[in-house]
Amino acid sequence: MKIGLVTPYVYPLPGGVNQHVRYLYENLRLREHDVRIITSSHGLQRASEGDVIRIGKGISVPSNGSVGTVTVSPRYLSQVREVLEREQFDLLHFHEPFVPFLSLVTLRLSKSVNVATFHAYGGFSPAYEFGSRVLGGYARRLHGRIAVSAAARHFIDRYFPGDYKVIPNGVDTARFARAVPIARWQDGTRNILFVGRFEPRKGLLDLLKAYRILRRTGCNCRLLVIGGGPQAKEARRYLQTRRLGGVEFLGRVTDEERDALFKTADVYCSPATGRESFGIVLLEAMAAGTSIVCSDIHGYKGVVRRDREGLLVPPHQPKALAAALARLLSDDALRERMSSSGLERAEEFSWERVTAKVEEYYGFVIRRLAAQGQLPPGFSAEVPADPRQVIPAA
Repeated sequence: MKIGLVTPYVYPLPGGVNQHVRYLYENLRLREHDVRIITSSHGLQRASEGDVIRIGKGISVPSNGSVGTVTVSPRYLSQVREVLEREQFDLLHFHEPFVPFLSLVTLRLSKSVNVATFHAYGGFSPAYEFGSRVLGGYARRLHGRIAVSAAARHFIDRYFPGDYKVIPNGVDTARFARAVPIARWQDGTRNILFVGRFEPRKGLLDLLKAYRILRRTGCNCRLLVIGGGPQAKEARRYLQTRRLGGVEFLGRVTDEERDALFKTADVYCSPATGRESFGIVLLEAMAAGTSIVCSDIHGYKGVVRRDREGLLVPPHQPKALAAALARLLSDDALRERMSSSGLERAEEFSWERVTAKVEEYYGFVIRRLAAQGQLPPGFSAEVPADPRQVIPAA
């Protein structure tokens, strides 16, 4: 089939949705589909480059306790119509289809099979509450709906009720298998790793408070911090005013450096406070064989199983976080057991398996439309066979 993956976030800038799109693109191509990525530009990117098609400009805006993107263009209708007429997609796969405005315009003009993946999770959302009142027509244009977790399904179903298939995010297990620990930090001091944006919902300040408790109780450990964001000055000020050493702010690093740091860490810690739909970074820690301490929140419990791949603690409780970290750092056998369990668990989320599930769902949606005589005029590929009805050759 010819498939268009639509992301409202500026590809390939860092982010969970864009990472999902990247690996889905690569693995769908390995399965011999013809795939394009439809996104916007931000800065000086060219209008198109290889299989990446850019329409409009992305503007950063606050969203769900973090930073999102709104795409704008004075010629959206004509630009999107031109791309769709030229490419003739059999299927368009929208990621966060209701983020303004690229996805909405493309969905409105689509003559293809339309499938959407919903990644977000949160509490009450005024934006989605408003959207549920005005975007019903757009939602009805979706032929299939995927949620990346039960938490994400629960969130979106509140505003746009429907039939959602849960297909999780994936992880590149081979990439982490190739990674090598960094010798600089293999000096006998235990390493705790944090990866994330410096913003309240990621819980970095709670981790710094927990780390202070660990140091005051004599724990020989180091904290490696990857990322940046609006709380950077506050975090550094916390360390300076308390004369707290052993914290390495590494800023933004390359993918290879990040993989190596996962391998270097004795414990990966994600003290997020909520509004996490899945936790891709937890999968990455497991794929690297790193034991985990993370918050006991909805989006994480579908990835890390309590006391198997990691220890789960209530959010916003630095003392409980410190106790869990101290337990793991001091128990080599427990870390080893959680490392082995994590490696096995990560294989269940390999991108090969996740892409196979997505492809199978595409086929289910297309067969359902064909049986109802409702395949859109833009679909020209063969209707995929039902794998349950395929008789193996003798």
